[in-house]
Amino acid sequence: MAAKRTRATHQSPARPTTLDLGIDLGTTRTVVARADRGNYPVVGFTDPDGDEYGYLPSLTALTEDGLVHGFEARDAARAGAPLLRSLKRRLSDPAVTAETPVELGGRTFTVRELLVSYLEHVRAQLLASPVLDGLDPAGEDARVAVAVPAHAYGAQRLLTIDAFRAAGFHVTAVLNEPSAAGFEYTHRKGSTVSSKRTRVLVYDLGGGTFDTSLVDVEGTEHEVLASQGVSDLGGDDIDLLLAQMVLRRAGLAEEDLSHAELDDLLDRCREAKEALAPQTRRIVVDVRDTDVVLQAAELYDAALPLVERTIEVMEPLVGRLVDGEPDLTDVAGVYLVGGASSFPLVPRLLRERFGRRVHRSALPGASTAIGLAVAADRASDFALTDRLSRGFGVFREAEDGARTSFDALLTQDTIQASPDGSAGTVITRRYPARHNVGVFRFVECAGVDADGEPRGELAPYAEIRFPFDPSLRDTEDLAGVVVKRTADGPLVEERYEIDDAGIIRVTLTDLGDGYARGYTLGERTA
Repeated sequence: MAAKRTRATHQSPARPTTLDLGIDLGTTRTVVARADRGNYPVVGFTDPDGDEYGYLPSLTALTEDGLVHGFEARDAARAGAPLLRSLKRRLSDPAVTAETPVELGGRTFTVRELLVSYLEHVRAQLLASPVLDGLDPAGEDARVAVAVPAHAYGAQRLLTIDAFRAAGFHVTAVLNEPSAAGFEYTHRKGSTVSSKRTRVLVYDLGGGTFDTSLVDVEGTEHEVLASQGVSDLGGDDIDLLLAQMVLRRAGLAEEDLSHAELDDLLDRCREAKEALAPQTRRIVVDVRDTDVVLQAAELYDAALPLVERTIEVMEPLVGRLVDGEPDLTDVAGVYLVGGASSFPLVPRLLRERFGRRVHRSALPGASTAIGLAVAADRASDFALTDRLSRGFGVFREAEDGARTSFDALLTQDTIQASPDGSAGTVITRRYPARHNVGVFRFVECAGVDADGEPRGELAPYAEIRFPFDPSLRDTEDLAGVVVKRTADGPLVEERYEIDDAGIIRVTLTDLGDGYARGYTLGERTA
């Protein structure tokens, strides 16, 4: 009797039943990637016409029915609705708070209101996507990784995390954007990393910001050695430059156009810029039903100072040899990411400086989101050690108040906690209190120089007052208490910790009886 044959069946691996997402909130576009069995596909978003894109426009418009976002905002603006672009750029202002006002269409909103409303729209779009299999990014089992610019101050980091969570996202990790792109590099181009060349130089030119980080890679272990950045330089500036050139060629001024016409012109200029290829010779932009023609070389000449500025910011990370050439001995690749890095002038200039080690991401606009999805992936063994990338300190009174001095507590090279829970740098100061009230004027800065002085723009915290005199602990407003010198005060400890999101947490403690208060970016938290 013949043996019974059994037909072999081949089943594809089951779709994941957990949700691990990376979300890159960009200046011009928001990109989402999902971890799926070792792959990290970009989530598609559908516009009102049924066309699918690998991003959601980071746009908000005000209509008669209220705020609309994404593609709906784009269409509303074309119909004349007031439009808000590049909200993320406003977050980079060192003076920004959740209550910072933003005017749109004659109405005033807070930064937090607009950001939360936009992110609620992002979540609604994701919930409607079949790619998520009905899973909710608000679920306790969901893992959502988000990013901020490497040079972002604490206020921007807090605002971003708070807005994502208020919009219903279960945020489990916050990475610096170029650090996330470093994950994507290793995922795609790990073969370029060797025992002799372990470093990746990430060049991240987005819509509104420029970031660069030097990352040391050993297997799946990533350590950020240094970062630099510019908060007001990106593809938006090239779009604006092209729009100004088009208007001059057309014999028009900005004030000749309505807000809707200006928004439409910027959209057309962005589309023309993104359509550029190395062989492109002419740029055609329609304004008021007239084709304005420019030579691509004209735009490249005008944009040259912008791109050269990014290279100047980046060059200290690789060092310079005696002959002035960059030292690329340990560099496996210079990795171009961010949507604006596709501008042909960018890879051309970088290859002139750094040769054949320049690599462009296959998906430059999605690189950060993909790296974030790698970070969120519970099946991934990628690990990260990052650095603060900005300075932090306190102005203290010296010589009995005759002058102030800056105490540099943390520098831009300070190691922060890792997403896996590994502790970061902890700084402590202990001293006997000499006043009834301690007055702390904390500030963040772009960095700390060799003399321990702050450099770059300062971002001050709200002034913090701590009662060294126990009898003042129930006083609600210590600002009304006159600061007096005392003979014998308690032993006080200042403790500074950096969490995995790069946020600094301060704890002030009276070591005599253990009384303590905790602060995050100037806000009392404990």
